[in-house]
Amino acid sequence: MSKPPKKWKMAILIWIAIYPTVTIIAMLLGEHFEKIKPLPLQTLASTLIVVPIAVFAVVPALQKALGSWLSK
Repeated sequence: MSKPPKKWKMAILIWIAIYPTVTIIAMLLGEHFEKIKPLPLQTLASTLIVVPIAVFAVVPALQKALGSWLSK
């Protein structure tokens, strides 16, 4: 059984996944999100889209691509 990646490496990987995902969603849907008030509901709506994309698509792809670095 292999040991889990170091937390700082996972933090970097998650940031690499989240930042572009948030940016792309904001570029594509930002005008729609701006109509949602108050801000906590706007944040809820955006995270309902961003988190599943990151968790089920982007993070696994990055783990596969960066697997050797993560395991060092």
